Amino acid sequence: MKFVLYSSAAALALAASPVLAQQAPQAAADAPEIGEIVVTAQLRTERLQDVPVAISVVSGEAVSNASRSSLEGVTALVPSLNFVKAGTALNQTLFLRGLGTTSFSIAVEPSVSTVLDGVVLSRAAEAFSDLADVARLEVLRGPQGTLFGRNASAGVINIVSVMPGDTVGGNGEVAFFGGNGNEFRARGSVDLPLSPTVRSRTTVFYNKYDGNIFNVAPNVNRRVNGFEHWGIRSILQADLGENAKFTLIGDYHKNDDDCCADVIGGPPLFGATSTTPGAVNTTNLALIQTILPALRGKDSRTINQNLITRTIETGYGFSGQLDAGIGDHTLTSITAYRNFANNEIRDGDFYPQAYIGAPQSHDTGPQTGWSFSQELRIASPGKQFIDYVAGAYYAYTFTQRVFRRDNTLCAAAAGATLPTGVLTPCSSPLAAPSTTAFGQATYSNAAKNLAFFAQATMNVSDSFRLIGGLRYTRDQLDEKFIRITSPGNGASQPPFDAGVWNRYLELVAAGTAPTAAQSTAAASTNGVPLTTATSANNVSGRAGLQYDFSREVMGYATYTRGYKGPAFNLFFNLQPTGLKALEPETSDAFEVGLKNTFMGGKLTVNLAGFYAKYHNFQANNPDTLTVGGVTATIARFTNAGTVSTRGFEMDMTFRPTRDFTLSGGAAYTDAQIDQFNPPPVRTPNDIVPNGTTLPFAPKFKGSLNADYRIRLGGPIDIGLNVQGTYQSSQSLFLTPDPVIRNATTIAGYGIVNAGITLMDQDDRYKLSFVVRNLFDTSYIAAISTGGPSGAYRYQIARDADRYWGIIGRVNF
Repeated sequence: MKFVLYSSAAALALAASPVLAQQAPQAAADAPEIGEIVVTAQLRTERLQDVPVAISVVSGEAVSNASRSSLEGVTALVPSLNFVKAGTALNQTLFLRGLGTTSFSIAVEPSVSTVLDGVVLSRAAEAFSDLADVARLEVLRGPQGTLFGRNASAGVINIVSVMPGDTVGGNGEVAFFGGNGNEFRARGSVDLPLSPTVRSRTTVFYNKYDGNIFNVAPNVNRRVNGFEHWGIRSILQADLGENAKFTLIGDYHKNDDDCCADVIGGPPLFGATSTTPGAVNTTNLALIQTILPALRGKDSRTINQNLITRTIETGYGFSGQLDAGIGDHTLTSITAYRNFANNEIRDGDFYPQAYIGAPQSHDTGPQTGWSFSQELRIASPGKQFIDYVAGAYYAYTFTQRVFRRDNTLCAAAAGATLPTGVLTPCSSPLAAPSTTAFGQATYSNAAKNLAFFAQATMNVSDSFRLIGGLRYTRDQLDEKFIRITSPGNGASQPPFDAGVWNRYLELVAAGTAPTAAQSTAAASTNGVPLTTATSANNVSGRAGLQYDFSREVMGYATYTRGYKGPAFNLFFNLQPTGLKALEPETSDAFEVGLKNTFMGGKLTVNLAGFYAKYHNFQANNPDTLTVGGVTATIARFTNAGTVSTRGFEMDMTFRPTRDFTLSGGAAYTDAQIDQFNPPPVRTPNDIVPNGTTLPFAPKFKGSLNADYRIRLGGPIDIGLNVQGTYQSSQSLFLTPDPVIRNATTIAGYGIVNAGITLMDQDDRYKLSFVVRNLFDTSYIAAISTGGPSGAYRYQIARDADRYWGIIGRVNF
């Protein structure tokens, strides 16, 4: 019996499934009986309820019908998964069970690995492209390093595409959304058999959205924070005799986004050490309000910036997978190459021009890179005393970025008397002639990853099994960095190159304090890029036991030793004191679960409890940075210390009839700092107290989805869908400052989506009418410090406002 997920406008099916190394086998097309979902995730047929791994499975139709057909939209359907929105895809990331990695560095791995048809996406940014023609998406919770290895210290998202069919067929979809900026979507897929043994499938897509923010700058005066995406993906699959199959996949996409500008939404506040901590600084607020649109908190939707913040991205890749039977074993080889380019253009001053005391600051940051990977594994036949999979994995990833900041500055003209309470433009006669300053850093990271892995299940009896696995990993990082600046360093830190680095090391070795050595070494610049490297070896693994109380009830308990490789904090304003390799992150994770099937398979209720402790946790620490005499609080990537997460999860699917499905999930997560490891301490306020809740970790998150099909007995049926999500408040900034922590905390909120679909009895034609955010609930997706005069910067998601859509789909 094969695997399928039933869904309407946004259906979600939740269950548990095993996975193999960097891939799970493809879903087949035939429908199971009600209540029974069957997969072949270990190259053998198994019920999801039989496998001791916590995983949420989202159907391809649910992905397609989400507000964004990307991982950002999927987070509304999976309670344990959270998305961190940022100004560019390079800085966006995913969190699972309260754990993830946010960093501007190009030399750090994400904590949540994304795997596309067996290929690990080495860069977090690649994971946020459009998800086109997806069969299913599997979200594995908790460390998954034994089989998935790379980037899987918090979990894995495994994306499985629809494979080519044996007959000519396909589908097409056109959608229009309005009410919060206009969006047009079009996509189509075609199956084309080339011979009895060779099949192909090609998918194309195009999306264009106006944006949900209005830029009132005179040279812009239009909606922004929209996008234009298009791409193509082709799959060629050939049967090589009775026991072998080869799959070739190629894809290309281009994104041109005028997104995502920060909205200045939070007022400047007095700091924790002032006489009125947390109070609004009315003087600074009045000053910026002479230029910027009114600050309206979570309802802010307007900016005044003369440079359109944009991201221009292209990516493509190829992979070849061979599955061959060798006796009663199966040999799998996956070879892949991927190329990725992203250029970030950003308005960093948030004003429409330069002012006296408020320089214009514009950034450009093109990033390019490529990766090659090879995996080879062998799987034993199922239903043996010992079932196992073993293999080897190698990956090489090269990334380079050239980040440049251009500032325009001015001072008051000699003898000029400036008006009070307003900002004076540099174009004013009261201003002296403007000057310019720049800083440009060129840096690269070459990462090598080699691993050997094996996992086995010992079937002690028909109802009791032992699980064990090991993975050996070797990581190596090689870095290059150079920064050049204009005289006076008015746009960045001083020059940093091999001359500065070598002199700094000499001074520190001679006993000079690091901060003093850094200041002295700045004069030793020689214009040659510095180089440095680090490496690490690790053995991680998994052990557990599983017991079937009955065919309907299964329990399990597992222990996993997780691992995440070393890193460097490689970014634009890097200084000698920050060029130290971060230690590998390790974890000890425990999980217990109970999988329950009731009512003859019509109801499944899966429960999981977990506890994990992470050592040398890689995270952004609070720090200070001074450029041009201005000191600001920033986040610096370091080993933040020891953290832990614990909680409970529930997944449920109830399908009493073929026409009604109720599915949902809930997660309670308590993620906190156990022992903080600060950067070099300047004041006691640099230390985050133990017990502080980790950022991007709401205590509670839940989702519920209902689908009902009304069969009218004629040519047309009606489908009804309601889907809701709720999450509690969450902190967004790891800081000891109570004022900043409070100002960067998002209040809890809930969203309800609804839809009605007209369809024929055979589901060949569908016309859907949908409303997102039915009750027009406004919320903030992200909050950052560093706005003008101490104001707070907001990211506002499109779904923070109500909008509607019409979707037409045809299957042939």
